[in-house]
Amino acid sequence: MIDARGYSCPEPVLMIQAAMKTNENCYEMMVDNRVSVENVTRFANHSGYMVSCEQKGNDFLLTITKSE
Repeated sequence: MIDARGYSCPEPVLMIQAAMKTNENCYEMMVDNRVSVENVTRFANHSGYMVSCEQKGNDFLLTITKSE
């Protein structure tokens, strides 16, 4: 689980970019603003991943899964 709450962009994108170097099939990330949701989703999609988003109170849980 990558906890990017409290960080503003581009930091959450840089955090997921660094994590993706491990070449896992799935990542989970918590963010606390819509801009991070949009930017991380855009980056992940361009990197060959699908993203689902679930709101958890004031935070958002992103599940980032490698496209088949």
